[in-house]
Amino acid sequence: MLDEFIHEPRIAYFSMEIALHNDMPTYSGGLGVLAGDTLRSAADMELPMVAVTLVSRSGYFQQQVDDSGHQLENPDGWNPAQWATPLTAKIALTIEHRTVWVGGWLYILKGHMNGRQPIILLDTDFAENQEEDRQITNQLYGGDDANRLKQEMVLGLGGIRLLQASGFEIRQYHMNEGHSALLALELLQRYAYPQENLRPGESKYDLPRVRELCCFTTHTPVEAGHDRFSYDLVYQIMGEFIETNTLKQLAGEESLNMTRLALNLSEFVNGVAKRHAQISRTMFPGYHVRAITNGVHPFTWSCKSFRQLFDNQLPGWCHEPELLMRADCCLSNQEVWQAHQQAKQDLIEDIENLVSVRLDAELPCFGFARRMTAYKRPDLLFSDLNRLKKIASRFPFQVVLAGKAHPRDEGGKRLIESIYQHIEELADTVTIVFLPGYDMEMAKKLVAGVDVWLNTPLRPMEASGTSGMKAAFNGVPNLSVLDGWWIEGCIEGVTGWAIGNSDATDNSNDAASLYEKLENKVLPLYYHERDAWIAVMKGAIAKNASVFNSHRMMRRYATEAYIR
Repeated sequence: MLDEFIHEPRIAYFSMEIALHNDMPTYSGGLGVLAGDTLRSAADMELPMVAVTLVSRSGYFQQQVDDSGHQLENPDGWNPAQWATPLTAKIALTIEHRTVWVGGWLYILKGHMNGRQPIILLDTDFAENQEEDRQITNQLYGGDDANRLKQEMVLGLGGIRLLQASGFEIRQYHMNEGHSALLALELLQRYAYPQENLRPGESKYDLPRVRELCCFTTHTPVEAGHDRFSYDLVYQIMGEFIETNTLKQLAGEESLNMTRLALNLSEFVNGVAKRHAQISRTMFPGYHVRAITNGVHPFTWSCKSFRQLFDNQLPGWCHEPELLMRADCCLSNQEVWQAHQQAKQDLIEDIENLVSVRLDAELPCFGFARRMTAYKRPDLLFSDLNRLKKIASRFPFQVVLAGKAHPRDEGGKRLIESIYQHIEELADTVTIVFLPGYDMEMAKKLVAGVDVWLNTPLRPMEASGTSGMKAAFNGVPNLSVLDGWWIEGCIEGVTGWAIGNSDATDNSNDAASLYEKLENKVLPLYYHERDAWIAVMKGAIAKNASVFNSHRMMRRYATEAYIR
């Protein structure tokens, strides 16, 4: 199985989570979905890559929500043998002075254009390991700091060793977020000079060589969001893997900061949107942080009716999404509206089957779906219920929400409960639906079937965001806060509408701005100017989907990060 992949040097793409298939719960949210889209485009473009992630046999969690909005977390296990082939190679790690064997599974991702990409799913669930070590790769982001560090050892150190043991020749290592940064320490050990050849005070490590091999994509614009481990914990679990002075110079004096480690050992560093790169340069002064704005996979996130429309009128769009810039002149209003109505009808039927609520196909529908946590502000729409009722009395509309709260995010769980309370309070005025069990398949239906996509994060905490890009492929305009990618994608009244201003720290007027846009721009246009509304739908396709796609993103990675 590996023979077709080991005949040429490859770029190794490391990510703690990768969304490969809806029935393989190896992802929790946006980071994993982006990683999946990255590899789907790499397959379509036949880029020589290999991805490394954890098998996460128990997945993230399966969400249930009771009648009061209380989130219940159930196991979401899967059997890798149904989807992947076991690798014959195993490697050994020393964790807490024990030998832990790491093996893996080969999953072959098949692209839309016949390309194939190998994905290695790392696993420690072997009889030769102690029971606690067999559980390391079981739960995605599971356990305490000690278990997280063990997972990151398996990913970074184990991943790089298993690639070598399996016969891969690697020309470049791409760290998708800091979880895999320990791979750079493994490279330092590999590229160490013999002690007898060193002059007094000279480092034994070939840092320039390691930096040349590594590139790093940071996704987190908030200092608290970066993984840190106390050095007491590091030495307890890893031992003195590398000299203390060298480690602290690279990863931080106070604690092992995985982002600092990746920054110091990567030649190419990028943020995931222009604003995010600016924020990252402020957070980490002295580092050259470039910007490669995220994108989404064209075929995956376009619904069936729009795929057919694009195939008929803009052939080749899947491989050259820039052809979609012709949408506003090559697609008729009737064709666009019919394609959207089909997607909307599919969503309405799915919602009825899932929660027994029947939406009205004639009323505009707003969609909001992402991780339920405070900075995403899923409750911003409900800041002033009286104002919302008055708007709905003039222009009736519907709202569909979905999203999981992290099991340890009590604030996020309370947000779901508050949404359920608002559903009751607005029951006589606005139909609001919360869909439990948010996953890729639900996301595909939502981004295509709603009429407007909402995104309301606190600035500047949205590094990029990609859900609105997915909506654009289906002719769904955004009504979003100017943060992340939307700063680049928003052309007011052409691709959608902005909430608030672009000041990176001013969130004070967002609720008022949201209501003003709803009442005076968005809803009047939908109800009274259908052709003008469809023009905005076309604008979303022509000026957003044509640019914010993972094919463009991967072409930039290939030319700027991989070929150096």
